[in-house]
Amino acid sequence: MKVIDTKNAPAAIGPYSQAYEVNGLVFTSGQIPVDPATGTAPEGIEAQAEQSCKNVQAILEAAGVSMDKVVKTTCFIADMGDFAKFNEVYAKYFTGKPARSCVAVKTLPKNLLCEIEAIAEK
Repeated sequence: MKVIDTKNAPAAIGPYSQAYEVNGLVFTSGQIPVDPATGTAPEGIEAQAEQSCKNVQAILEAAGVSMDKVVKTTCFIADMGDFAKFNEVYAKYFTGKPARSCVAVKTLPKNLLCEIEAIAEK
């Protein structure tokens, strides 16, 4: 078991790790759309989905894994009305079409619009 940590994605804001590598799989924590350089989030679902995807990608790269190795994602969005716009951005990053769950939630950390977690094969 190995902890994955990178400055290219937001630091954990609670008692958890950015990711773990276990038995050839990498499990990321949910990534909200915070820019690790500025600590701020962009406005709008497209920009937030883009930043969440970039954060997942940075963590996977730190683990030595590419986005095409993702086998499962779980996506959380604040409003199902944003589903189509979220999907447009998501599809640019997760081109391998991993298995996915996508649910609307009442509230996300910092009142953001989306969060993405991933499981990838090493």
